[in-house]
Amino acid sequence: MRCCTGVALVVSVALLLLHDANAGGDKKDKTTEVTLKGKITCAKCDLGETDNCATVIVTKRDKKDVTIFFDAKSDKKYHGDVCSSAKDGVVTGTLKKDGKKEVIAVKELKYN
Repeated sequence: MRCCTGVALVVSVALLLLHDANAGGDKKDKTTEVTLKGKITCAKCDLGETDNCATVIVTKRDKKDVTIFFDAKSDKKYHGDVCSSAKDGVVTGTLKKDGKKEVIAVKELKYN
């Protein structure tokens, strides 16, 4: 009986460690497909939140304004449309954390 208990314990610990290692990896590389509705604008010129121009969408989450930055490719593509004049719109893309800020890789953008 002791042998089986020891083997079961070793297998259980190994599975637990494997699960924890996989769970940690998921958090690090976590991305989420989302559709956001809000004001697409420039973080510097309109909002005064950054020192450099950056395309963002300001959306509501839990009744509070949240600023989500466009990734570099999306920023370059859409910034000219909104730097001098904010526009309401809908953005669909992949959302991820980058340090303290959230960043979206835009797959589709529609202005209202």
